Amino acid sequence: MNYHVALYQAIDLAGWARDADEGKCPRHIMWQLSQLLGATIHKPAGNPVFPIDTIRAKLASTQPDHWALARALSSQLTSDDVILCPSENVGIPVAALCGAKRDRPKIVLIIHNLNRPRGRLALKLFRLAQKVDLFITPARLQADFLRRYLHLPEERIWLLADQTDVKFFTPGSASGEKQRPLLMSVGLEKRDYVTFAEATKDLNIDVKISGFSTAKLKEEYVLPNSRTFPKVLPDNMSCRFYEWPELVQLYRDADIVVISLVENNYAAGIQVLHEALACRRPVIVTRTEGLSQYLETPGILTVVNPGDPAGLRQAIVNLLNNPQEAEAQAQRGHELVLKERSSDRYVESVANRLTQMRSPTPEFLNKS
Repeated sequence: MNYHVALYQAIDLAGWARDADEGKCPRHIMWQLSQLLGATIHKPAGNPVFPIDTIRAKLASTQPDHWALARALSSQLTSDDVILCPSENVGIPVAALCGAKRDRPKIVLIIHNLNRPRGRLALKLFRLAQKVDLFITPARLQADFLRRYLHLPEERIWLLADQTDVKFFTPGSASGEKQRPLLMSVGLEKRDYVTFAEATKDLNIDVKISGFSTAKLKEEYVLPNSRTFPKVLPDNMSCRFYEWPELVQLYRDADIVVISLVENNYAAGIQVLHEALACRRPVIVTRTEGLSQYLETPGILTVVNPGDPAGLRQAIVNLLNNPQEAEAQAQRGHELVLKERSSDRYVESVANRLTQMRSPTPEFLNKS
């Protein structure tokens, strides 16, 4: 059996791995997996894009170069191959085209948010229930949606908890530059920094947000989304890009990590949650349906309701005024991540599942 990974971005995983070895960034799970399985990495670059690719991309809310990659793969892969797609962005095209072959590969798709209009359209339009052998998702609501919407049996859906690199995100000493308590947060997806700002604007603290995924920012700072950020940041709140080593130190400097979210049905915020716990920091997180299974373990997190600045403020003040309680919470979360949510454990679990996919494809999956 030959193994493949189809990336949704043209990432230099070998270069990423060299940086990770030097402590400049966390390890990439797709590189770890490719090394464990001897898998071939495929990137969405260098393939000719046809007009049909653009049309399909608009229908499925993907990118034309993902369809170009899928078309190239469809001419290469056979029933001797297993291909893993780490995102629906590339997984929908790969499944649609590679899964249409009689002598098709086994297709494994990691999904994050398909319970949306174009996601539902793509599932039906491209008949993904007949073409994907295994759906993997970190969110219970997404698993429930797939089971209900596509009438899939349990063995075709794998609810697999998300992970983080506990060898990069580690506890450590604060930098010593803090003048007063520090709260921090990371990310833009489904974030609610309006509520966060309202809860903290008159507290004697600093709030730092790593709200961008790229260092290429305009010199004039423009808030990326007025629904995510207040129109004017409070004096004690700042937002900028942090390089990976800076980000780890920001976690270590933080008295509390706050993940303020709007309601959503997928696991928005889960990466930050695991990074914070790996760094042994106390976490306050908004209760959302998408994170439901991650909020069930008692004593690990402080959970607040969506859009409730008063409740968030009270949670912040309680943890700041009770450092021993905050430290105990952080320690329990740290132990959980080390035991159950490390990237090494995740990669090993996925690799084991892929190596089991050697039996012939069921006949109902072969029907186009």
